[in-house]
Amino acid sequence: MKKILLLLGVIVLSFHGYGQKKNSTAKKATATTSLFPKIDNLTTEVKNGNFQISISEKGKTNDALVVKAVDASFKPADCKLSSFTANGVKLYLLTWSELTTIVSAKKTEDKTTIYNVIYELTAKKQVFSNYQLTNHITEQVTLGNTTASETQEKYRREGFEFKLNPDGSVTQKNKTQQNIMVYDAAKMEFKKK
Repeated sequence: MKKILLLLGVIVLSFHGYGQKKNSTAKKATATTSLFPKIDNLTTEVKNGNFQISISEKGKTNDALVVKAVDASFKPADCKLSSFTANGVKLYLLTWSELTTIVSAKKTEDKTTIYNVIYELTAKKQVFSNYQLTNHITEQVTLGNTTASETQEKYRREGFEFKLNPDGSVTQKNKTQQNIMVYDAAKMEFKKK
């Protein structure tokens, strides 16, 4: 008899606890922010397998500057399009990041590549390009002929850190060197100062 009462007590408490739980339905806020920025009459977009800057005049797309060929899964992070003046010429800076993760049994690589490309719009020409790759490697390493192992982390960097200066010049910097480049309007390119 005691066992039956104890069993009934447990069942009642479990139903009571189950009945008190509130099912929460989390509503996700959908943001309608665009991955691709716009400025003046320029719009960045992925179209026909190309990441491009489309040039619109009077509401119609007339021309496009192809940045690079991409596949359907291309999703740039932190994509920005801005304008600035260098040596009296209006230029446009396109900046974006690409994130890649490679996972294997004992190794994980997180690659972040930041691209900076400068365009001269009247000539529809790319006048400068820069990339900076940061590779964060996490690896499981076996110590000697034992079963002991440890996790090692490494950072590898390629390319230059990019900085646009207020006067329109560009600074490229890495561990061993620093380049300051100014825009030559006659040749439509950046040259070392």
